[in-house]
Amino acid sequence: MMKNTVKELKTFFILWITQSLSQLGSAMTNFALTLWLYERTGSALQTALLSICSYAPYVVFSIFAGALSDRWDKRKVMLFCDTFAACCTIAVLMLLKMELLRPVHMYVLNAVNGLMNTIQQPASDVAMTLITPKKHYQRAGGMRSFSNSLVTILNPVLATALFSFAGMDAVIYTDLGTFAAAFLTLLLWVRIPPVSEETAQKESFFTTAKAGLRYLRDHRLILVLILFLAGVNFVASVFDAVLPAYVLPRENGGEAVLGIVNSCAGAAMLLGSLAVTLLPAPKNRIRVIYVTMLISLSVENFILAFSRQPVLWCVGQMIGWALVPVMSANLDVVLRTQIPAEMQGRVYSCRNTLQFFTIPIGFFFGGFSVDEICEPVMAAVSPGGILAGWFGTGKGSGAALMMFFIGVMGIAVCLCFGKSLRRYQYRE
Repeated sequence: MMKNTVKELKTFFILWITQSLSQLGSAMTNFALTLWLYERTGSALQTALLSICSYAPYVVFSIFAGALSDRWDKRKVMLFCDTFAACCTIAVLMLLKMELLRPVHMYVLNAVNGLMNTIQQPASDVAMTLITPKKHYQRAGGMRSFSNSLVTILNPVLATALFSFAGMDAVIYTDLGTFAAAFLTLLLWVRIPPVSEETAQKESFFTTAKAGLRYLRDHRLILVLILFLAGVNFVASVFDAVLPAYVLPRENGGEAVLGIVNSCAGAAMLLGSLAVTLLPAPKNRIRVIYVTMLISLSVENFILAFSRQPVLWCVGQMIGWALVPVMSANLDVVLRTQIPAEMQGRVYSCRNTLQFFTIPIGFFFGGFSVDEICEPVMAAVSPGGILAGWFGTGKGSGAALMMFFIGVMGIAVCLCFGKSLRRYQYRE
């Protein structure tokens, strides 16, 4: 039985392993660039702009990315996008070697990378479906979730180690090495079956987008869920923008601690992914979705806001991220049972734009708030005052104050949408 399974999934295994390695290399470079930029600027906003430039193309173009992917050969799309992304990484390396690398270069190259990822992601998702027998869909999905969690665990630790001991060059060389392995494997050994393109060719980009938007307009439960997740993504991206400014400048913080704290998020998601496979189906999936996010977005931020010890920062990350797979699994069931299969591609394309447009806004808001509001406020408070007692003193205390406000925002988003979601009936 096991031998047959391995044989049936041989192509999937090859593509999954090599693409996961390439994903790890890219994540390491992104993390190291964050460290490099914060070291030189000390600005949460300038660091957050890296993520803003990556997400902005995804938000703007993802509504059409599915239609593009349906029209083009999946393997060629993946090869082209990977190559273009590698060229951007090489450009960073060359600028770094010539001591010409500036934040503006990183922003432009991240935007190009973001555009390539926007086009590549739907092609990669479809490719995985085409090379995987239907009876193995659940197994393949679980393996991809596992590798994503593993990348989240490993990339901060490996990137920090390489960055600290061998410099930015070593991180980029590792990224290029993983890219080469994935590219050559896809080029020489992976064959992706063709898929019928007749429908995609007939339907225009705007028709595809309008059909998905009409469906959401007529099915308010799905629309409210997507808007709720947009609010969650806003709060989470504000947190992601603030976290480096919270950990790096602290006396007991720094690069290694930031790497460990980020790895705890991946470990928590890994445990949450394993737990959700064992849990029975809940009676009310909608309630599970907003209650898990209520706990996640509040407890984690309050722990970080009022604590000074890295071990508590790790505990906060574990609590915050362990519940994310539980929410995601229940959301996935709701969407797949409520949206007809023939509409899912179009609705999911619209969902990506509506659900993720708040991420670049959140990164900007988080970085700006720390640099221009919270840090100046905390720099002006009395060392013996209430705010100093709650959030500490020195650089990083403003980020702690911002963590408190993020927790308040998380509670407000969950309670607001929780009340709205209770109005709708959901049946599987």
